[in-house]
Amino acid sequence: MTDTDPFAPPHPETARTERVWTSLFRIAERHATTDEQRRRQTNPAMLAPHEAVRLVAFLLSGAALAEDGEPEVDRADVTAALTLLPLVRAELDELEAGLLTMARGRGMTWQEIAFGLGLGTPQAARQRHERLSDRTAPADQA
Repeated sequence: MTDTDPFAPPHPETARTERVWTSLFRIAERHATTDEQRRRQTNPAMLAPHEAVRLVAFLLSGAALAEDGEPEVDRADVTAALTLLPLVRAELDELEAGLLTMARGRGMTWQEIAFGLGLGTPQAARQRHERLSDRTAPADQA
């Protein structure tokens, strides 16, 4: 069997990668086409934690270039970004738990959710939701 066999099932990771880009473009085309729509995601007065971490990573990797007069990223900047990671991870966990709850509320099956998350089984999706819900529950509800 070759890679060009039209009847061969797609490699799961390749299919997921293609879906990631398709997903990004879909959301951008539907919900971020104007400046006003894009501004909904940023705090005009201060960087959000995920933006700060991404900025440091982009500057370090060369994906973003420093402007004239902007200081180079130093060890303290890297330490600051690392310090923010647990907060970013917690925010993402809360976002994911909420999105999973809303997906179920909209009638999506665990199989559909598993597909969207790139998980192999509905049970894995349900267990992920349970773990996230436990991790993000307020202390008095845990």
